[in-house]
Amino acid sequence: MISAVRKGEVDGIFSPRLLVLNIPGLILEIAPKRAIPTMFDDAFYVERAGLASYAANLYGLGRQAARLVDKILKGAKPGDVPVEQPTKFELAINLKAAKALGITIPQSILLRADRVLQ
Repeated sequence: MISAVRKGEVDGIFSPRLLVLNIPGLILEIAPKRAIPTMFDDAFYVERAGLASYAANLYGLGRQAARLVDKILKGAKPGDVPVEQPTKFELAINLKAAKALGITIPQSILLRADRVLQ
């Protein structure tokens, strides 16, 4: 059970994308109190004290989906429309969370980040 995890027992927590059970919210509540680094699939959680996130850009995925739907609505057979992989991924880092954890994020990673929250 995640609420029983203690500092030193794990190196960090990667939050699953299972929002129905509010697992990310529970992680955001517990991890900072126990000084455990966190990684999420959306910058939304980094804005709320998570350490970092890396995932496909949801806006970009929506645009890709709309383009595919447009092809189908214009007559393409769904089975003939090729599956597309995400093309844009975003890295977000929360420096305040890193400082609280005593973690120094390398400059090379900060330069690659799409968003760095102070």
